[in-house]
Amino acid sequence: MDQEAAKQEIVNFLESKSKSKTKFYFNDFTKLFPDMKSREVKKLLTALVQEGKLVFWSSGSTTMYGMKDAGKTEEG
Repeated sequence: MDQEAAKQEIVNFLESKSKSKTKFYFNDFTKLFPDMKSREVKKLLTALVQEGKLVFWSSGSTTMYGMKDAGKTEEG
């Protein structure tokens, strides 16, 4: 699977779950790509954050990812 297809799969996953949940743990994304190393999944998520499609959310002890403008997020 190429990088663009993998990123689109992440976006599709988030959009399909948006009615019930807006933020997901990193491990939720590694389950989407069982054949990928976790470092590769992290790079995909980071690229989506840099493109402005996803946002990080951190409680201080936990980092989660979500769609930009979905649910409660803290900017910057």
